[in-house]
This record gives sequence, structure tokens and C-alpha cells, in this order.
Amino acid sequence: MDWRKGGSSNNIEIGSGGGGGRRFGGGRGMGLGGLVVLALIGWIFFKNPMALLDQGGAALDSGTQNSVPTQVDPEQQAFVSAILHSTEQTWGAIFQAHGGTYVEPKLHIFSGGVNTACGGATAAVGPFYCPGDQKVYLDLAFFQQLQDELHSSGDFARAYVIAHEVGHHVQNLTGVFARTDAARRRGAPMEGASGLSVRQELQADCYAGVWANHSQQRLQWLQPGDIEEALNAASHIGDDTLQQQAQGRVRPDTFTHGTSAQRVHWFKTGFDSGDMDQCDTFAGAL
Repeated sequence: MDWRKGGSSNNIEIGSGGGGGRRFGGGRGMGLGGLVVLALIGWIFFKNPMALLDQGGAALDSGTQNSVPTQVDPEQQAFVSAILHSTEQTWGAIFQAHGGTYVEPKLHIFSGGVNTACGGATAAVGPFYCPGDQKVYLDLAFFQQLQDELHSSGDFARAYVIAHEVGHHVQNLTGVFARTDAARRRGAPMEGASGLSVRQELQADCYAGVWANHSQQRLQWLQPGDIEEALNAASHIGDDTLQQQAQGRVRPDTFTHGTSAQRVHWFKTGFDSGDMDQCDTFAGAL
């Protein structure tokens, strides 16, 4: 992927690490190591933002650790900036074509831990989007985990991560969050093979595919094997694959993100069509 064609975004923030206090997901400890990591990433990789809505505005406890400046490799920062800039171009044009205005999100790079409008988080939760402040949060160490723990390497696999989180921002702007949360409050199930969480995550995968389609048309920056990188990443983060690896069995009633096949299918749907209207994962069977 010739990502240097992507320009630079003005919406990159460099934050601080350290912190303490409450983590996303109810404060569950999330150690990194072995197959346990695969199971945990299955639950929190591409964190479902609906799980954060009830925490909106919550502050991180003061903690006992001191914040330290985030050290960012210039090459990685340039990569993230280029991908984010491309998503801004793509969604800006799509929203304009639909008669709307795209509000660009910030992408906050942190190390170790971070305070957000949705509460406090550590690097263990992986990349996530917070609707409370309309920011994508990313600890760049996750890219190494993506390669080592999920066997997904390459620039386009990393770009897919960012594009998926921006997809959640698109959902926020288009009212998907509000509608899904209203359905949840009425008793609609979040977990399960056809639950709201799975449908929301698969739509973000589809939106990532839409971005890939439009960015390729604009920049011609994909190289042989790039799409396969994204599909490989999607195939390794399906609930069924992660559960089988971690537990030796699959429990569809606990799915939160969709199967490997579904994640691949919906990314390809977005990429092949380039049409966000084809990404309605909330209608009918998945």
C-alpha cells in the first residue's frame, strides 16, 4: 500500500499515557498473553461503542500513576495521519453527495492509558471510538499485537483498523448509535449471532470497505495483496475463530462482533459496491 499518497490530516492528537481508574467493559482486567489475549481481543477489539454510552461523561479516577508524554514514531504517525486524511476525503464526499456535512473526528494517539468522555481506558482494550467526544483512540502498540497475536500484518491491515473505527463515527453521525441504544433500552438483545452489537460491528466493517473502494479510486494506492491483508485481518477476528482458539468451542449466543465469514463478507460488500446504502446490516438476516 503506497500510503504516502494519502496526504496528512489536521485531526491527529498526541496524548499522554499513565492514568488509572476505571476501564471500559466494567473494569475487567485484560492481561495480554497467549490464547487468553485472543479471547479478550475477541470481546473488545474494535470496541462496541454502544457499550460505552452509559458511561458518557464519566471521568477517570485520579489513580496513582503519573502521566508521561506519548512517544510516537514519526513514520507511524505519518501513516495514521495519511489513512485518517483519506477517510476524511471519502466520507466528506459521500456525505456531500447525500446532502449532508461530514464532521471529521479526531484521532487521539495515546500510550498505556487515556481519559475520554466515555470513561477511562488502557491499551488493553485495543482501538476504540468514543461517541461522547467523537474521537478515535489508538495505542500504536496495538499494531504490533495485531501482527503477533492475530497474525495480521501489513499496512492495509492496519488501515482497516482505523477505517473500521471511523466507520463507528459515521454511525454516530447518521443516528445509528441513537437508534441502536433506543432498541437496546426497549429490550432488544445486544449479544448473540443476530444481536445489535454484531449488526453494528459488521456495518462498521462494511463502511471500512466503502472507504477502501473510494480511496482506491481516488489515489490508486493499493498494491497486490493489500485487500487480502484486510480480509485476513477480518478472518482472524471473528467471534467464532477467536472462541474456538481460546476455548475449543463456539458459543453463538455470546457473539458481539460476528463470525469470521460475516466480517469478510461485509467488508467485501462495502469494497465491491462502494455504496454505504449496501451496508444495512440491521435489515434481515446476516
